[in-house]
Amino acid sequence: MERLYSPWRSQYIETYDKIDECFLCDAYKSADDEKKLVLYRGKRVFVIMNLYPYNAGHLMVCPNEHIGEFTDIDLETLTEISVVTQKMISVLKKALNPEGFNIGYNLGRVAGAGLEDHIHNHIVPRWNGDTNFMPVLGEVKVISQDLKDIYIKIKKVIEEEEFNVK
Repeated sequence: MERLYSPWRSQYIETYDKIDECFLCDAYKSADDEKKLVLYRGKRVFVIMNLYPYNAGHLMVCPNEHIGEFTDIDLETLTEISVVTQKMISVLKKALNPEGFNIGYNLGRVAGAGLEDHIHNHIVPRWNGDTNFMPVLGEVKVISQDLKDIYIKIKKVIEEEEFNVK
């Protein structure tokens, strides 16, 4: 059997249960957006890159408030999540030129939620052929671009577009 190593995953696995605070709340409270991979801060939501992405440019649109139940999100926040998701798709199209997207929520551990207590909407850019034998046979996903490089590309488009939600 061939082995592929992804040592960056061990940081997540080893610290997951040891984190005192929600990592999304921690990122929202931080003043260092680049370090925390925060791309945008709105009135009610913020956008953060997924540190363990399914694909390059995998983003999450999150309420600023720590909300664990989808049914507890107020209308204004829910609306802003949708509007920001729409705008981020446009930004990702310009920054990374994907051919499609997967968008959605994982509600509950059995539905795939790695973090159940802070609702977040995933935006996953997709390209023809981005699913290959690696995840199917090896249960390994190869991301060929550096997170910081992707962060810079996306952030540049946000700044050029004067990305604002009214």
